[in-house]
Amino acid sequence: MNIEKAVIPVAGLGTRFLPATLSIPKVMIPILDQPPLHYCVVEALKSGITKIIFVISENQKDIIKTYFSCHDVIIDTLKSKGDMELIHRVEEISQMVEMDFVIQKAPLGLGHAVLMAKKLVGENSFAVLLPDDLILGNNPTLKKMCAIHADGNEVVLAIRKVAPESIPNLGIISTNDQEGEIRDITGVVEKPSLPKAPSNLAIVGRYILPPEIFQAIEHLSQGALGEIQLTDAIGALVPQVGCKGYLFKDKHFDVGTPIGLLKASICQALKRDDTHNDLANWLNNLSLDKK
Repeated sequence: MNIEKAVIPVAGLGTRFLPATLSIPKVMIPILDQPPLHYCVVEALKSGITKIIFVISENQKDIIKTYFSCHDVIIDTLKSKGDMELIHRVEEISQMVEMDFVIQKAPLGLGHAVLMAKKLVGENSFAVLLPDDLILGNNPTLKKMCAIHADGNEVVLAIRKVAPESIPNLGIISTNDQEGEIRDITGVVEKPSLPKAPSNLAIVGRYILPPEIFQAIEHLSQGALGEIQLTDAIGALVPQVGCKGYLFKDKHFDVGTPIGLLKASICQALKRDDTHNDLANWLNNLSLDKK
């Protein structure tokens, strides 16, 4: 069965980006000139998903809805300047997505955010994308995950190898597989201590989940950090429906931190013809100044 809907939770407070997030959602702070939320929506669309459910806080709806709306005044201005490439980019945004919004009144964890979308998701499997995790590649990670799910209707998680010091801050999988890009997952644990971690493979913010996940979340008590953890609900489902991990190879940036967002911006600027030379020269001169 094709995955038609995606849930994108964006209701976090963005405290790592204060004071900027006093006036703008974290997911709208640009990577060069395009916000993380834009990248997330594009990945979903390129994976065949046609409907996006945003789980937001009360003050975010107008900002996000405006971004994905028509911008006639701006387009008219660009037409007068003859900037056809930028016109195309702005028009494309308004044609991207069929949107729904759900309000999460308090940030009670990722599991709780996903549960908020239960009525809009319905009875079919769906995707979850976290904008904090930027994955850059020619072929969308989520598209590959959808194909894996189609083979067996299992939970599918994006995974990557991480450094030991990162393990206590992440969801970690257990698996008996040592090779290959697709791993059978036997269990998951949220934010384990390093001695208790079952592997060095962490869950990254892309999920394909069956509708049974909602019942699993509803039966949870508060987990790590006093929140309703999606990882705990997935762990409860693993013995019932099975779980696969997709060890993707594309570049990954944690743009939920200022330094991660900066690195992603530099990476994107170095890839673009209109910014590469200027930035590369500046970085080279900066390096020479340090010597």
